[in-house]
Amino acid sequence: MASYGPASASGPVPGTPRRRGALFRSAGVRFALVYAVVFGISAFVLAVALWYSTLGLLQHQVQNAINNDSQTLLEHEELGGLPSLEEAIRDRLVNESEPNGIYLLVSATGQILAGNLDHWPAGLTHDDVWYELPVTRQGIASVALLKVQPVPGGMKLLVGRDVRARLELRNVLRAGLIWALSLMIALGIMGALLIRSLFRRTIKDISATTSAIARGDISRRVPVSGVGDEFDELAITINEMLDRIARLMDGVRQVSNAIAHDLRTPVTRARSRLEDAALHASTKDEMQAAIDRATLDLDGIVSVFEALLRISEIEVGSRRAAFAPIDLSPVLTDMDELYRAVAEEKQIVLHTEIETPLPVWADRDLIQQAVVNLLDNSLKFSESLTVINFSAMVVDGMVQIVVADRGPGIAEKDRSRATERFFRGEAARSTAGSGLGLALVLAVAQLHNGTLHLQDNHPGLRAIISIPTYKS
Repeated sequence: MASYGPASASGPVPGTPRRRGALFRSAGVRFALVYAVVFGISAFVLAVALWYSTLGLLQHQVQNAINNDSQTLLEHEELGGLPSLEEAIRDRLVNESEPNGIYLLVSATGQILAGNLDHWPAGLTHDDVWYELPVTRQGIASVALLKVQPVPGGMKLLVGRDVRARLELRNVLRAGLIWALSLMIALGIMGALLIRSLFRRTIKDISATTSAIARGDISRRVPVSGVGDEFDELAITINEMLDRIARLMDGVRQVSNAIAHDLRTPVTRARSRLEDAALHASTKDEMQAAIDRATLDLDGIVSVFEALLRISEIEVGSRRAAFAPIDLSPVLTDMDELYRAVAEEKQIVLHTEIETPLPVWADRDLIQQAVVNLLDNSLKFSESLTVINFSAMVVDGMVQIVVADRGPGIAEKDRSRATERFFRGEAARSTAGSGLGLALVLAVAQLHNGTLHLQDNHPGLRAIISIPTYKS
């Protein structure tokens, strides 16, 4: 037999330090780290996208300006030759229409013909290629984006823009993005810690509740915050499960007590008869009579255990393999013919109304057993010259099988417990039986996704089995 001690040998002992690496084995820590990593990657991708989109747009604008300016100057050379090109460059420098513009026109021998640079920048070796180089413009050091265009006659035209302002903007953006990333990382860590705290608090409540239940405190339940979030749904589900377990355990205790109470009498009676026969029987016939009476008592005990086994099989659904589409009309008609003869012997009228067809997906034998139990109970508790109504019909997509008698019925206060195993109301105390009939009927109805309702028949009992109809 299992026993529960004050602490599990495999669990952590309160107050002892965590082993190295235990922190990262925590599910709460892992969830928090996943959150922080996802948040950090998202922030980094956003920052990089902002960085490249902003600087890329500025770069594209500067390049377009240089290309347009170069094209315009080359058109001057095509229309007016070298003098027109030199004049266009001097006009741009004098009018300062482009204050950041950089121009330099050199001959085939490298002689400066026009422009605002003191010399040809080192490193410019290819035409139609973008360069970003340090230059000296009118004695002021700067950084320029440059492009070389060949001019007929071996000359070269250098056009560019001073990009110091763009570099300063890039530095400002870099600093802003670093601060933004730092803030995002801090927020990510704070969010991760918050998630870890919430996760640990919820799991702690569940762990504390299950630990208390393992120690035998079945009354403990997981606290519900009332927020209505997923943790509350989990807590409610666990609490419902614990309530059902508590009810099942209470049912097991009640069944155990009922078995001990109901079977003690026949076992004691059988033992007494056998002992009496062993001591006082003087003939073989007297001994055989005592053995037969004891055998009848033991057969009753065996039938009780067989009924319990049938109910258990039905409740766990092990009988579903025998399910098939059937029409209950001929099945119930055969039962009517059988019980009509039994009712006539007791001078009871069996009034029957059975519709046809009654299609269901069911186990024929189980349905028969459930209806037999209801009819047996009605005949057992009905007096002579009374009527038992037996009907079956389709109502709102459900096949309803009704057995209504005029017997003592079941008191309203006992009706909710009438389907419990071994429960017997006051009216049934003096009659033979084990109190398992209605429990079996309920198990059969539930196995077929149906219900069993017990109602007052004024007087008597009205039992209704409802089973969904089958649609092929």
